[in-house]
Amino acid sequence: MTAPEGTGTYDVVIVGGGHNGLVAAAYLASAGRSVLVLERLDHTGGAAVSTRPFAGVDARLSRYSYLVSLLPGKIVSDLGLDFRLRTRSISSYTPTVRDGRPTGLLVGGGEERTRAAFARLTGSDREYEAWRRFYALTGRVAERVFPTLTEPLPTREALRRAVDDETAWRTLFEEPIGVAVEDHFSDDLVRGVVLTDALIGTFADAHDPSLAQNRCFLYHVVGGGTGAWDVPVGGMGALTDALADAARAAGAVLATGHEAIRVDTDGRRAEVAYRTADGEGVAAARHVLVNASPQALAALTGDTPPHPAEGAQLKVNMLLERLPRLRDTSVDPREAFAGTFHIAEGYGQLAAAHAQAAAGKLPEAPPSEIYCHSLTDPGILGPDLAARGFHTLTLFGLHTPARLFEQDNDATREQLLAATLAQLDAHLAEPLADCLARDADGRPCLEARTPLDLEHDLGLPGGNIFHRELSWPHAQEGTGRWGVETRHANVLLCGAGAVRGGGVSGVPGHNAAMAVLEAGDG
Repeated sequence: MTAPEGTGTYDVVIVGGGHNGLVAAAYLASAGRSVLVLERLDHTGGAAVSTRPFAGVDARLSRYSYLVSLLPGKIVSDLGLDFRLRTRSISSYTPTVRDGRPTGLLVGGGEERTRAAFARLTGSDREYEAWRRFYALTGRVAERVFPTLTEPLPTREALRRAVDDETAWRTLFEEPIGVAVEDHFSDDLVRGVVLTDALIGTFADAHDPSLAQNRCFLYHVVGGGTGAWDVPVGGMGALTDALADAARAAGAVLATGHEAIRVDTDGRRAEVAYRTADGEGVAAARHVLVNASPQALAALTGDTPPHPAEGAQLKVNMLLERLPRLRDTSVDPREAFAGTFHIAEGYGQLAAAHAQAAAGKLPEAPPSEIYCHSLTDPGILGPDLAARGFHTLTLFGLHTPARLFEQDNDATREQLLAATLAQLDAHLAEPLADCLARDADGRPCLEARTPLDLEHDLGLPGGNIFHRELSWPHAQEGTGRWGVETRHANVLLCGAGAVRGGGVSGVPGHNAAMAVLEAGDG
């Protein structure tokens, strides 16, 4: 749908048609507000989209964002979304070599099976019991913290009272997460598996005094009140398509190919200037919601931008003709790749990779993790591909900050990709290259994106998937009632850079909509 020609007047103009902007649009339009969404690209969805990236191949991949944990069921039910998630029966598999023998740690498939896997790897039940105690602690925090994400920001003390567990509070909110990992666990591999949740898209050491790793860890273990990461049926685009449908059905106007270039406001009324392929226009509104990064918000309003963010990940999408065989023959590849397949993510390996990247070098053994969407949701493959046993693989690499790619993004991408896949191949009984499908032009079905690629493709500052460092889920100086407020009374930040933003959650979109409705001025 296109925006009206010339100047339009709306209750709310939303800049950016990613999932948070669509959540806000659907809530506000359902509440009777007139809503215009301006999206720069020719489609809505932002980073939460499904595409067919390989020429002539009928496989619909979640190209950027790929798993869901932080999306509250409240948003799905409030908006009546036709959207489903499927759980993964396996949590993770981590291959390793012990005493010259290929082995690994499979977490999932039931308590007794997981206990046996820990004992087989470590020689006793000690690490498994420590695992149970540690994740019971995070589970208690998740139950208490997750429901607060769609409420006005609690104070730090109010959140502490809600957590109601001083050990858990100290572990997650006050001490570097490395302290707890080392206190609870002895095995290097187990320690590494636990730590990875603190490093997704976050360039930090386990003992970083900033606690950036703790904030990342917290967001990865509180989702849904359980910390489970589920597979979106139909790919991530199924969510944003459902949100777009809900927003349109409620009366919102979604204008793609419309790039916002300026926001002028006096705190009561605002105007958003935009450009299209045919020219420029202006939309007037009582409220403006910006579903973009804090840097983009500052550029639109003419304010001083915040400290630049920096992404630190490699994203690789692949299509295989078959899943590769493993050197560890005790594990079926269909289980090993169904959860999170950890590569070069021992505790010591993660520390070494961080130290090397901090020194300006690519990690010698790049850590990464993989999962196979099509094992849980084969419907993302065309019937012919599914019948022939094809599968997708999604790889997410850690400790690769944007600064490493600044001199030569293309050459560094290829170097890092080769090193990352070599780490995977070390645990396979056949090279991954032998399993890759080919597209219609005969090229391997493999696509790698660095932080600089994501900055170019999606406008993510520095390629940071969270738009900036993740925040604590409680009020801090200047955060406002909902964590979406800016210095302009009628301009709100509803993207991942809002307090409690990050990940595919819809939380900032919901909270910005609630802030507008609370204002009660149309």
